[in-house]
Amino acid sequence: MYGTDRCIYPGKSHMNLDQIRLKIDKIDRELLVLLQERMSLAIRSKKFKTKVADTRREQIVLARAERMNLDLVKSSFSRRLLSAIIEESKRLQKEDRKLVAFQGEPGAYGEVACRKLVPGGAFIPCMEFVDVFQGVQAGYLDLGVVPVENSLEGAVTQVNDLLTTTDLQVIGEGRVAVNHCLLTTEPKGMDEIRVVYSHPQALAQCQRYLIDHRLEPRPYYDTAGAAKMIARENPRAAAAIASSLCAELYDLEIVAREIADGPANSTRFLLLSREPNMGRGDKTSIIFATAHEAGRLYNVLRLFAKAGINLTRIASMPVRSDPGNFSFFLDFEGDRQDERVRRVFQQMEEMAISVKCLGSYPADTSPP
Repeated sequence: MYGTDRCIYPGKSHMNLDQIRLKIDKIDRELLVLLQERMSLAIRSKKFKTKVADTRREQIVLARAERMNLDLVKSSFSRRLLSAIIEESKRLQKEDRKLVAFQGEPGAYGEVACRKLVPGGAFIPCMEFVDVFQGVQAGYLDLGVVPVENSLEGAVTQVNDLLTTTDLQVIGEGRVAVNHCLLTTEPKGMDEIRVVYSHPQALAQCQRYLIDHRLEPRPYYDTAGAAKMIARENPRAAAAIASSLCAELYDLEIVAREIADGPANSTRFLLLSREPNMGRGDKTSIIFATAHEAGRLYNVLRLFAKAGINLTRIASMPVRSDPGNFSFFLDFEGDRQDERVRRVFQQMEEMAISVKCLGSYPADTSPP
């Protein structure tokens, strides 16, 4: 009746040592996740500064901490703690890592692709795919990694739509295995789990597993977001479906691996840059549009067959500005500077409404 802090009372509401330690562990996880987010923002800030050190800004941050009237955290400790964080932020900025953007929370499969395509980069989460494109285009971010197709779900429509209007170049590709894991905050048996949070697509891909174990699916906006929520809030009898990287980032336990129902699942990601790939490419991606008339598409594709150029992907989507016509996404083997590819491009420009080369780049021949 004198407050909401139930742990000071004896009886059923009193926390024992194990319960207190669980709460401490939860807070420690959240502190480290927040620290990762702060470092990410600090690295991004270097794009807007002429030099790493900003003494005036540092003094403002430290003075704010000292003004906070915290009973158990002395102002001198707050200052030392923030000073250490600021020094680490400056060290990271001096490393001059490439800022590589992906859509989703840290630990998303987009970050898994970033780690594969740009080892040693600073991986920057973005809320939407358009934020990735706009950030790289504006120069606030160095590179972007976006999914273009999934082996089970097909083309990623929103990304394909953005590719039709972007000036960015494709300079690499990477295929990432989608291995869904069941994650909890602490070791648990299946009989201790009742609900599972994840993106609706991931829940659908693991439907049989959820039914067999009598687990209630709860849709969440992102697989990694679900893992992050589980780590922060630790809801009772709950788990998340996400990548094994999420287990590492959020200190979660992997209860089960590879729980998807269907066959091997993988997603192909593209690496985007403002500048084209300077080396020779094994694969080229283009977008072209033809009039919606019989034989037009066939005539264009026949150019590649006659030139002996192997197509590796073709996808289509309506042209937003002209719904009666379609844009076609084409991947093929070879570099745009190859003589036979250049000849095909010249012929296409005479036959198609528009032709746009997204870039030539090294093909990913490694297993997902």
